[in-house]
Parts: sequence; C-alpha cells; structure tokens
Amino acid sequence: MTRWRDLYCGDLRGEDAGRRVAVAGWAARRRDHGGLIFIDLRDHTGAVQLVANPERTAAAAAVAHDVRAEFVLRAEGEVVRRAPDAVNPNIATGEVEIQLDVLEIVSRSEPLPFQLDDDGVEEPLRLRYRYLDLRRERMQRNLRLSADVIRAIRASMEEQGFIDVWTPSMTLGTPEGARDFLLPVRLQPGRFFALAQSPQLFKQLFMVGGIDRYYQIATCWRDEDLRADRQFEFRQLDLELAFPTREDVLEVLERVVVASFEAVGRTPPARPFPRLAYADAMLRYGNDKPDVRFGLEIQDATEVTRDSTFGVFAGAPRVRYLVAPRAFSRAELGRLEEFAKEWGAKGLAYLVVDESGEVRSPIAKFLSERELDAFRADPGSTVLFAADTEQMVERVLGALRMHLGHELGLVDAERDEILWVLDFPLFQRDEDSGEWTFVHHPFTSPLAGDEDKIENDPAHALSQHYDLVWNGWELGSGSIRIHRRDVQERIFRAMGMSDEEAQAKFGWFLDALRMGAPPHGGFALGIERFVALFAGEANIREVIPFPKTASGSDPLTGAPAATTEERLRELGIQLRPQAQP
Repeated sequence: MTRWRDLYCGDLRGEDAGRRVAVAGWAARRRDHGGLIFIDLRDHTGAVQLVANPERTAAAAAVAHDVRAEFVLRAEGEVVRRAPDAVNPNIATGEVEIQLDVLEIVSRSEPLPFQLDDDGVEEPLRLRYRYLDLRRERMQRNLRLSADVIRAIRASMEEQGFIDVWTPSMTLGTPEGARDFLLPVRLQPGRFFALAQSPQLFKQLFMVGGIDRYYQIATCWRDEDLRADRQFEFRQLDLELAFPTREDVLEVLERVVVASFEAVGRTPPARPFPRLAYADAMLRYGNDKPDVRFGLEIQDATEVTRDSTFGVFAGAPRVRYLVAPRAFSRAELGRLEEFAKEWGAKGLAYLVVDESGEVRSPIAKFLSERELDAFRADPGSTVLFAADTEQMVERVLGALRMHLGHELGLVDAERDEILWVLDFPLFQRDEDSGEWTFVHHPFTSPLAGDEDKIENDPAHALSQHYDLVWNGWELGSGSIRIHRRDVQERIFRAMGMSDEEAQAKFGWFLDALRMGAPPHGGFALGIERFVALFAGEANIREVIPFPKTASGSDPLTGAPAATTEERLRELGIQLRPQAQP
C-alpha cells in the first residue's frame, strides 16, 4: 500500500499466517505480562494484536515498554496463529497476531481527556475534542455509513438522468420558513448577502434554462433553534425536473431510498410507498409526520358531543380522543395532564375503564348513554380527550400519542415505516400577524382546480406539496412549482405582499417566469436525518463530523467569537448594546 503499511489492521485472517507484514495505527491497549508485551493496534478497519518478545527482537520489546494509549505506531513482523485457547472470537482478526520484528513510535500522545471506550462521556467534552471522538467505532461507523448512502444517492440520480450542478451559497434572502444568516460585504458597506437556506429559486431557474434534470448534495444554512434533527448548516439531496407529474417526482425519490437501503445492507421498503393525505394524518395522528409503527389513533367526537351536557365538550370547536391500553392511576393521569398543558391544553378529560369494565371519571356523570357508548373501551384502558380549536387538539393529542407510544412500549423499533404525506394546505395563518402565509414555500403550485381558492377561499386551497416520512421523522419536502408569473403574483398578493414589494424581493425571479418557464417540480431530502435513521441515532449530531451544540456553539474552535473594532469598521458595522429583558 505505502511505505507505512502493507494492509489495514482489520484485514488479517487465519490464512495470512506465515506472511511478513507492516501495519500502522493507534495503540488501543497495552498489556505487560512480565516479558511479553501485548499491544492492540487499531485503525478504521479494526484491531490486531502485536506481540513484543524480547527473545525474538530486543529492540522492538524495548520500544514496546514506552508505548502508551493512543500512540501512533508502525509495526513489522510475522503473522502467526494464536494458540487455540488464546483465540479472540469477538474480533475479526482474533485467530492471529503479529510477532514483532520492528516497532516504531511515529507519534506520541498525551493522556487523553476521556477514554475512547467510555460511553458515558458528556457531549460538550466529546465535541471539544471531536478529533478524538472521531476515532471511536461509533463515529467511524456513522461517517462511513454516510459516505455509503451518499454514493448510492449519486449513483441512483445519475442512473435516472440527473446532472450535478452547483449553485451559489451567497444570495439574496428568500422566505423559506427560517431566518437567514447574513453576510456583510466589505466592498459595499451596509449591504448583505444571505447564506442560502436552500437552492430553491436557482434550481427552478435551471428548469427555465433547459437543464431538465438537476441535482446536487447541497449545503444549506438556516438561523433557527437547534434540535435533535436541526443544525445551522446541513446537507440535502436537492433535485428538480422539468415537465413532471407528481408521480414522476415520487418515483425518483422512491428509487433513491431503495438504492440507499440496498447500499447499507438493509431490506428496502416495498414500492410504491404508502400514501396518506395531510388531512387524514392530522385527524388520525395529530401530526403531519406520523410514526405509524404503532396504532393509538386519534378519533373524532365533535358530532357526538355537540349536545353534551358537559360544557367543555359542547362549547369546543373540536373534540377528539385516543384510547390508551392501560387503566391509569390518578398520579399517572396527573402527570399526563401536566404534559398536555405543556403543549397548550387547558386540561385533560378522561374515562378510565378498570379491569372489571367499570368506568371511573369525574366527567362520566355529565355524559349521556349515547356518548358513553361512543367512547366505550376495553377493560384496562383509558380514554383521553382534548377539546379546543382544531389546531390545538391536533397539537396536544399528537404529542400525547407519541409520548404514550414510547412510555407504554408500543413502538416496534424493529420496523421501518416510510410513507408519503400528500395534499397539504396551500396556506396557513401566521400565528403572530394573522396573515395568510405559505405551508411549504411560496413557490408551491396549488392543486389543479384549486387556483380560484387562492383569493376566494385560501383556508381550503390545497397544494401540490408532498413530504416523505420515515418512522416519524420528516426526511424532506417537495412540490410541483408555480411556472406561471400570474399565478405566482396571485400567491404573493394572497400573502399580503403588494406588487411593489414582490417586485423588489423577487423581480429577478418573476422576470424569469415570463421567459417560457416549463412546468417543473422537485424535492429536498435531508441527508443527516436520512443517515441518522440508518445509523439508529436519535440526534443528527452523531452523524455530523463537527456539529454545533444546542446553544449554537462550536466547543472545538470556540466559535462564534467576537471580532475586532477594526474589522467591524471595515465592514461598516456598529454593534449596539443588547436590550435588557
């Protein structure tokens, strides 16, 4: 291979006995048995045992005495079979060892801030010394898994006729649901680029430009709160194709997903993937990215309770419930009520059905026989209600369903459930301004036949927006886009944007739509979310080499950091004291 090694540490097997080899890597462990010294030498492929015997080579044994954990070593020697009682069945190289003739300390290591085989290391410490954390088997596996998935994605896209085209990161900000990161320009003080939240408008311009089938593994930036599935910067499979139907786009993604499963040795999901309308998802699961690996579906009780003598039900716009397969105690019900309140509920009504079938609840006396019959449940279960606006009921019961699914052990972790969610609303009310805003982004086309609802009935206008969901994680979103300028302008107006404002923000894009834009559509699949699910990780930080913490900091480099007054003056920026709360 190179002058440093002939093969990797993890490559040696029983049939290599008798070979003379050179290997290189890190000292994982050193054991001194009073004469013989054993060293486990590790690289990304695994570990092999080195044996320093002073009777064979005194020089190598002398060097071995100085070796400590994580020293970088180069070793030469003869591969020999271990004695039968010394075979290690837990590692691939466990049948053999290397009897040393030459041992060289290439690089020394100071004592580590944590042991690499300690699973209890706090995350800030791991990220502060991420280069050490990367040596762990877990991180090696995750990053190489990511590379395998990317390779499969690229192969599938190119097999389907897409070409990889780069788009700029520095652009004009566009409304895509998150804050932009702003980039000051020294040559034009007081003016800023935005780091692209996605290549959305550029990929649409590719369609206007006749590229026909575009893709890239794009880096995107969004200034939003960090969560288990969010980072400031992330990658997505970004794609767009001209003259498609919705089915064409879904077909592309399904082939990519299947190819990725096959690349990592997993049984791929059957095609076509199941489909669920948005309205159905919200009704049954209270969530537009439902985890369907368990039941516990939400049911509607609004009509049944319209004439209820229980005022909370009778006066609520929506009443819905789910049935948990457990008769909860009062203490448990109290904890569930607190959970529901954290999600916005005013309270949590319930009917507990004990093992004898007897119903106990403070609201039972207010319910008619008709209502009680409608909510009848098996012995040993609890009916949990939410009564409020539709949005609040969906939010509370959706969160409660997921909480109970995990608390009661209902989620089958061995299953993979991938599905499409379709027919999203075109608009939603902005909670702060009360104005109509987009659900996906403002370049999403209305569902065929719903164009007139843009102005006349925006609350019921549906869009050609689709999401791909895996085990309750949204892998990505896409849509058929607006390709006509007049429709695009109508969308902007419905969102309260004047023609002058639309021209100022999007004039360059609206001009492009006047120049013969073909029908087009696409998708963006979150790479880190996709890989995290393959790796069985609950947080995408575990598949990112150098992530940010939840506070938005980088413990490794100390970023973000203050800059100098001189640099600020050069950029035409003056800092103001932050207002005290």
